[in-house]
Amino acid sequence: MKFLEYTPLERLNDFLSRVNFGERTIKGCLEAYSCKHTGTDKKLSLSLEHEILDYLGKSSDTDSSSPAEYLLSRSSRKTLIYLVLTLYHLYPDYDFSLVKAHQFFTEESWDGFKQIFETYMLEASKEWIEANGGNSLLEALFKALDEVVRLSECDIYSYNPDCDVDPFLEKGSIWSFNFFFYNRKLKRVVSFRFCCISNLMADGFLDDMCYEDDGEIFDGMDM
Repeated sequence: MKFLEYTPLERLNDFLSRVNFGERTIKGCLEAYSCKHTGTDKKLSLSLEHEILDYLGKSSDTDSSSPAEYLLSRSSRKTLIYLVLTLYHLYPDYDFSLVKAHQFFTEESWDGFKQIFETYMLEASKEWIEANGGNSLLEALFKALDEVVRLSECDIYSYNPDCDVDPFLEKGSIWSFNFFFYNRKLKRVVSFRFCCISNLMADGFLDDMCYEDDGEIFDGMDM
């Protein structure tokens, strides 16, 4: 996997790096990767493939919606390996299990993504128009993604792990979303992470308040 630089993505990243609304901040980041394996990726890809085959060998699932049924398809396994390799490049110190990761990936449509984006990024979209005029933030995002991965040819996935094993989750996070736009023909994937963070929690203000309140509670007590 190789990180790819694209000016349209960088422009969006500059805007989404920190959209501050006082008590909360909306952040986002787009990263593009080529799916061509590097030396490290080849070893990791083989390790992930062995993990899948080991899982399939031990699994007795026959349900068509089970991980085993999905992973029997070579193309599905290949896609999942690329997605997990992307996760490794985003968070190199985190150990991702491919079989478990499968349970957190969901195939999405552009309309489904659009609905989530327009709902949660409404305030950021208003800021974008004020700062840039012209096209909306969603239109700018669509144009940038289309230039990099040709959206009409893309498979779109959301990644929603449990909170206790989510490497994307930041302190003070109110909500967060992780999407991957994968083009098989181009062998290219774009990750898009966007979230809303409580500035009070992120800055430790609420922690300090709780500590002070605890101190006041115990001030009048004989210890």
